[in-house]
Amino acid sequence: MATNSNKKLVPEAMSALDKFKYEVASEVGVNLKDGYNGDLTSKEAGRIGGNMVRKMIQQAEQQMK
Repeated sequence: MATNSNKKLVPEAMSALDKFKYEVASEVGVNLKDGYNGDLTSKEAGRIGGNMVRKMIQQAEQQMK
């Protein structure tokens, strides 16, 4: 049985990150469902994660200005 060892530094931020994930997925044309999304290809999942990181970096850079 697989276990998730990722610990969230700010557990309250989970709902915002989840909303952000669905937002990015719709922007890149990947259809996410509520719940299990194991039918996504690695390419699709990577596209979502990569774009999330890109947007978070852009936001952090803008806040530093």
